[in-house]
Amino acid sequence: MPSGGPLMALFRFFMKRTIQSYRKSGGAGISKRMGFPIVLLTTRGAKSNQERTTPLGGFEEGPDAWLVVAAFAGAARHPAWFLNMAAHPDDVWLEVGMKRFKVQAETLDGVDRAEAIRRIAAISLRPVSYQPKTDREIPIVRLTRED
Repeated sequence: MPSGGPLMALFRFFMKRTIQSYRKSGGAGISKRMGFPIVLLTTRGAKSNQERTTPLGGFEEGPDAWLVVAAFAGAARHPAWFLNMAAHPDDVWLEVGMKRFKVQAETLDGVDRAEAIRRIAAISLRPVSYQPKTDREIPIVRLTRED
């Protein structure tokens, strides 16, 4: 991931365009290009307290739950959205297609984590392929729609 300068500006530009495109089309085109389902996760910044939206692979786990992978391309640290979620667990939103709703996040471990990885890998190996690149255990998060 870029850390600053022109590369970061370019990254932010493409991220903004991806989010706009998702919201305009419901994400179908982006999911098709990526080869797995994409969702938008919105969290409140741990330091900035501002809303932050991130496109992520979102793997449906029933009618009201999705799995996301905090891989950060195998980096040694967790992605910002994961840290934001931990800092503000009551302010997590998910967009799936044209619907936006509040979710409760749960980081999986043990058998639940292993089973989630198996289900994700059956759809796409890419989100779970980063584990060998890092010493940290990559979190798998279940996002459950709140009533």
